[in-house]
Amino acid sequence: MYNVLIVDDEERIRDIIKEYLDFEGYTYDEAADGMEAIEKIKNDEFDVVVLDIMMPKVDGFTVVREVRKFSNVPVIMLSARGEEYDKLFGFEMGVDDYITKPFSPKELVARVKAVLKRSGAIAEKQGVLKIPGIEIDETGRKVLVDGKQITLTPKEFDILVYMVKNQNIVLSREKILSTIWGYEFFGDDRTVDTHIKMLRNSIEPYRNYIKTIWSIGYKLEVDDNA
Repeated sequence: MYNVLIVDDEERIRDIIKEYLDFEGYTYDEAADGMEAIEKIKNDEFDVVVLDIMMPKVDGFTVVREVRKFSNVPVIMLSARGEEYDKLFGFEMGVDDYITKPFSPKELVARVKAVLKRSGAIAEKQGVLKIPGIEIDETGRKVLVDGKQITLTPKEFDILVYMVKNQNIVLSREKILSTIWGYEFFGDDRTVDTHIKMLRNSIEPYRNYIKTIWSIGYKLEVDDNA
């Protein structure tokens, strides 16, 4: 049973979403502002969060920024604005999907299902990460592609693990640099591009899992038909 948190200051919108989620058999909770949403995510387990941008007290972008400090729960952003900047900013912060108001409740439920399907592609068990076609042994620092062990450089391995653990989240080049190389690294972000190219070549035929997000960075996204 999937549990969804609905965050919107308009009770009417929350009621509509609840009605359609209830029909699909999902459980749900709700929050009327950003502060309440952050507290609920801290204290409960949710499979996906449906989050409005424009809210009192704390806006949706701030909620995502705070939540990403302690959780990778998938987030679908709702907004009355459809500007490309808002979408790109949201994706860079770690939003998984974006839907513009007014929206079709059926489409929203379909987006929830799609996000749940993608987020469920990772299986973390006993130090092993799995996505279709690729298995990663963190402890032994081994990677299998279609059951055959491949050789990765230490940085390629670290990038792959980082991206798999943050699947469907847009990772900026700066974020990858600071996480993998550390803040003391004095090179430029072309280093990331070089290592991503090497990693893509190493994990053939699944190179397309690593998507380029133009002018921002990269995102690992498992193809539905993989």
